[in-house]
Amino acid sequence: MAEFDIAVIGAGAAGLSVAAVAAQLGLRVALIERGRMGGDCLNTGCVPSKSLLAASHAAMDARAARRFGVFVEEPRIDWAAVQKRVRSVIDAIAPMDSEERFAGLGATVLRGGARFIAPDTLEVSLPDGQRRVTARRIVIAAGSRAAVPDLPGLDAVPYLTNETLFDVAEQPEHLLILGGGAIGLEMAQAHAGLGCRVTIVESSSIAGREDPDLAAVLRAQLVGMGVSLRENARVVAVESGPALLLEDGSRIAGSHLLIAVGRRPNTEDLDLDAAGIAYGPRGVATDTSLRCIGQRRVFAIGDIADPEGLGPRYLTHVGSYHASIVIRRALFRMPAKLDYGALPRVTYTAPELAQVGMTEAEAREAGHDPIVMRHNYSANDRARTEGETEGLAKLVVTKKGRILGVGIVAPHAGEMIGAWTLAISRRIPLSAMAGMIVPYPTLSEAPRRAAGDFFTPKLFANRTKKLVRFLVKFL
Repeated sequence: MAEFDIAVIGAGAAGLSVAAVAAQLGLRVALIERGRMGGDCLNTGCVPSKSLLAASHAAMDARAARRFGVFVEEPRIDWAAVQKRVRSVIDAIAPMDSEERFAGLGATVLRGGARFIAPDTLEVSLPDGQRRVTARRIVIAAGSRAAVPDLPGLDAVPYLTNETLFDVAEQPEHLLILGGGAIGLEMAQAHAGLGCRVTIVESSSIAGREDPDLAAVLRAQLVGMGVSLRENARVVAVESGPALLLEDGSRIAGSHLLIAVGRRPNTEDLDLDAAGIAYGPRGVATDTSLRCIGQRRVFAIGDIADPEGLGPRYLTHVGSYHASIVIRRALFRMPAKLDYGALPRVTYTAPELAQVGMTEAEAREAGHDPIVMRHNYSANDRARTEGETEGLAKLVVTKKGRILGVGIVAPHAGEMIGAWTLAISRRIPLSAMAGMIVPYPTLSEAPRRAAGDFFTPKLFANRTKKLVRFLVKFL
């Protein structure tokens, strides 16, 4: 008989979600973690990065106060105090992810690395020796780490990743960022707002996954802050300094180098072959219900999962979504499978960039002939009062009015995208969203007005005018 009903490898967002529910349902749960409880999100990802951004945005707001007739001195940045505040936020959240909390829920928490020795058996390396763990179901939630490119000279130069960035003792004088995705852009603004020189080097376009119209707003914002952007620039080598050598022969030197070119799944130490589990460079292969290919009693969730036909998604809320799928499948034996059609993502710069569903380009690639509705925040009254009019709401819809995708670049875009996520996931008609009552004045009016613009040509068409002229006779 198995010792546990379920064993979870990894105490990050995905693994903790499964373990918490299973333990509270009275199941025998083993939660295995070799690093810090809370994983990447709490310790080196979402929480510290957004806390650092909050400090940066406070400094940016102080500098921009003069547009309201409020004059303050240039903010003085106390780097040690900023770091202390970042750590205090982590410390405040940590108890929810702690070993003590999960032990209190009834889980057996094992602090060590795990590897498979059979499809239902793990060997856990504990400080006092090895322990064998058998379980009826095993969930792999071992996460990912920063991908490091194979560049000549990089191994001889100190560099930062998200795992080490928040421990930098001295304020970077000139931060070089290799990679212009969400992490690179967020950390560029965080450091630029705190008074650092920043250069981003990106092999294609920054925010390359996002709609170009929305990315253009971020590009202008970063350039306006003094961030140097080198797009479509290929790095061929790294020198001490650190310095990046580009294919065009130019050399960019800085005081610190941050690598932000993507993620790599933590599959190496799990000995997946011993359990007959399929995996590859993108992670553990699963079907769309997150069962591992080659072993039906094992699931993979979070960053390490590579679902068939969908691929990995390195987002904390995806890990939580994965956990809900596994809870339904493994614990309640209910049918459940992934659907990323209404999966939101947010880049937490100022302004924020939020997207759900298809971009315009993705809709065309999928065979649609979409209609695109736009509403600029320069025409939004709340944006005018706040003095932040650089932004855009963009809706991608079918000719019949089905919402395919929504993108918003504006302050608090991440807070606004939720309503549109629900609309896409539940197939709420565009007419219902256009008729939604939103408070005035709010930034939420912009996407709602974009929806309303879809119906404007029909509303003021000649036949509608004729109908109204006829009906008015009976008033």
